[in-house]
Amino acid sequence: MVQWFGVTVQSPREKLLEGAISYVAENGITDLSLRRLAAALGTSHRMLIHHFGSKEGLWVAIVREVERRQRAILADMVPAPDMPVDEAMRAWWRHISDPSLWPNERLFYELYGQAIQGRAHTAQMLDGIIDDWLEPAAEINMAYGLSPEEARAHARLGIAVTRGLLLDLVATRDVEAVDAAMEAFIEVYVAWLEKRNL
Repeated sequence: MVQWFGVTVQSPREKLLEGAISYVAENGITDLSLRRLAAALGTSHRMLIHHFGSKEGLWVAIVREVERRQRAILADMVPAPDMPVDEAMRAWWRHISDPSLWPNERLFYELYGQAIQGRAHTAQMLDGIIDDWLEPAAEINMAYGLSPEEARAHARLGIAVTRGLLLDLVATRDVEAVDAAMEAFIEVYVAWLEKRNL
């Protein structure tokens, strides 16, 4: 994206990626061909290959962009000093577990599985898959008084729990049970934090 006389202008690649994100969020990727997606976006499959290299390359680009947006939202949610930690955690969980994000989360797990197997065009997804989340999550933990080392360790734990429960959610769609599991994690974390700060 570039600024031109004060107006933000998207590149052709950015426009295609934005359209693909919206399409996948609404329709998923099951049996989705590049030709069908290109037709829906008003372009050709050759243009998608030109900009993203392959179908898998486009899927990875979608995941990376959605992840980037979610990290920006998390960074904006750094709590005010007077916001209870359990409220902050519940607010984040409500956001990240919203059904509108399930198609992108299913895509994330599908590609994550391929990436850890070293599949071509998906392995690059592993770059920053954890580390990119550690800093914003650790910053939140430090706002509650944790040392940088503790904050990073608990950030990693929070990432693991959140991703595990999101996988459970998109696999089972048992919202009530998954929400209860997250509530149990919040209770354990808050109890530990209160004990530590005594």
